Amino acid sequence: MDEKSYLVVGLGNIGPEYAHTRHNIGFMILDAWAQASNVIFETRRYGDMAVVPCKGRNFYLLKPSTYVNLSGNAVRYWLQKLPITEAQLIVVCDDLNLPFGTLRLRPNGRDGGHNGLANIVETIQTQQFARIRVGIGHDFQQGGQIDFVIGDFPPEEAEMIPELSQRVIQGIKDWAFAGMERAMNSVNTKKKEL
Repeated sequence: MDEKSYLVVGLGNIGPEYAHTRHNIGFMILDAWAQASNVIFETRRYGDMAVVPCKGRNFYLLKPSTYVNLSGNAVRYWLQKLPITEAQLIVVCDDLNLPFGTLRLRPNGRDGGHNGLANIVETIQTQQFARIRVGIGHDFQQGGQIDFVIGDFPPEEAEMIPELSQRVIQGIKDWAFAGMERAMNSVNTKKKEL
């Protein structure tokens, strides 16, 4: 068991048509982290992975090659392969129930209606893993949820994603190095003016 490694899973859909959509905020944040760390993603089993070394620890950034709603197989495989425990897993995903730019870090919990989280919980048979939900808002008419989540961010929100990504990345580092409570104190703030 490698206690100095962490699996950071960003949820998103593969394919260029989804690259800048709200549902892909997890992919976007991991891409920003890899770029800032001068590491590249390599295609591996069940997804693309990059390894970011930081202060004697390794962060395995995983972008599953399954669609968002089937992310569980990738998570289960890499938990076993690395091998690490669910306590060293954190998932980054979009959240319709939070205003754009709001972040919520939790140590565990239900899926909150997110099909990707639901599939991970079902596949690895536990809710005991950390997650950061990134608010994407819910500005859509009744019945328009699917088009909204697979729609691109409008330009004014897209401009804010680099700063939002940095907040998430710092939150994950705080979680790994300083513990959940401190990380929650820094991450779980109301929407900041970005």
